[in-house]
Amino acid sequence: MAKDKKLVESITSMQEDFAQWYTDVVKKAELIDYSSVKGCMIIKPAGYALWENIQNELDRRFKETGVQNVYMPMFIPEGLLNKEKDHVEGFAPEVAWVTHGGQSKLQERLCVRPTSETLFCDFYKNDVQSYRDLPKVYNQWCSVVRWEKETRPFLRSREFLWQEGHTAHATAQEAQERTEQMLNVYATFCEEVLAIPVIRGQKTEKEKFAGAEATYTIEALMHDGKALQSGTSHNFGDGFAKAFDIQYTDPNNQLQYVHQTSWGLSTRIIGAIIMVHGDDSGLVLPPAIAPTQVMVIPIQQQKEGVLKKANELYQALQQQFRVKVDDSVKSPGWKFSEQEMRGIPLRIEIGPKDIEKGQCVIVRRDTREKYQTAIEQVPQKVEELLKTVQSEMFARAKAHRDSHITDARDYEQFQAALEEKPGFIRAMWCGEQACEDKIKEDTTATSRCMPFEQEQISDVCVCCKKPAKKLVFWGKAY
Repeated sequence: MAKDKKLVESITSMQEDFAQWYTDVVKKAELIDYSSVKGCMIIKPAGYALWENIQNELDRRFKETGVQNVYMPMFIPEGLLNKEKDHVEGFAPEVAWVTHGGQSKLQERLCVRPTSETLFCDFYKNDVQSYRDLPKVYNQWCSVVRWEKETRPFLRSREFLWQEGHTAHATAQEAQERTEQMLNVYATFCEEVLAIPVIRGQKTEKEKFAGAEATYTIEALMHDGKALQSGTSHNFGDGFAKAFDIQYTDPNNQLQYVHQTSWGLSTRIIGAIIMVHGDDSGLVLPPAIAPTQVMVIPIQQQKEGVLKKANELYQALQQQFRVKVDDSVKSPGWKFSEQEMRGIPLRIEIGPKDIEKGQCVIVRRDTREKYQTAIEQVPQKVEELLKTVQSEMFARAKAHRDSHITDARDYEQFQAALEEKPGFIRAMWCGEQACEDKIKEDTTATSRCMPFEQEQISDVCVCCKKPAKKLVFWGKAY
């Protein structure tokens, strides 16, 4: 039993030290390991399986909207990167450069892609000639490199996995529609699959993507009250098209510039899953994304018929669910702790006494509720419970988020809310960056988004008391 307890005790309590709790979970659940490359992580099978499920589900949803996958080079010539002034200034501090090929110094430096707008633009200027060639709705799954000073597994690493969509359209309206469409794809994916409620809105001018006309975001709230930007969609207008001379002939044989969008979601969303749903025993994974949905654990498996019955349960479930049997020689208590650490939504316990009664015990990871179930009813019960777990995990996350949203009508209320009740703060804003800067300097909180559903909770800016223009969600963030 001492060993059984040790597995759980090795995780720091989230109330004691949330940052250490997070690090303990990603390590003990074997999602990642640290590499010899500072700031880069090794994604282990358990972590990569999560990413594969995210990738598969998102890719399916993308393709339902007409997206096609492509792949671009990982290197960008310096001259190409410099073509869009705002873009290069935004990424310059994080760019990693290749200066040599073998023993020879390169005539032109190559940057390791921090993002691929310039590559897609260089491609589109030759690929798009006529309005008949539009729209181009492309996406790539790849890694990017950004030389971050401070790193944390999944949330911020120097190399990370993501997808980046890049589209070209004939009109501004089409580009805007695609920008909003992809943001909604992200939002429904997070809520339906990851059980993470999100706030949809537009970034302020200060917080928008470098080179974009407008940036839209989904913002999620972590268990500790900090926000996490979980996916973004950008409308580039025709700014990149003019910088890269991407033109097409319209039906009247007139030259026009294309209008572009870009949108992305990365492995940082795995960090969101951990921090929204996890507890002091480890991961709690939503069934829709869990690599293993059901773990069958035989009790006293050395006794005749126990392993056989456990494998029969596996056979009955495997066509419909992602299921495994833990037939290792570890004690049942250790197996239970391990199943909880890894966040597997359901476990099925079956031993000699259960077999005698023609039943087993199904245990939920999220609530630890137990259900004695007749063996022949297991598939139906598992299906029912997985649906219940998924919906109740979303409901709990939404209730937590909603209970950590505070309205502030003056600066005193704003600062008090940040100190006393971490979470989102709704407050009015005058639209001036000076107020954004002051709030960040005074409190470290930033504007998260201007929600699509606007309300007028006050007539004046929370910071300067000038006439208010927008309702903004504010908060401290990862």
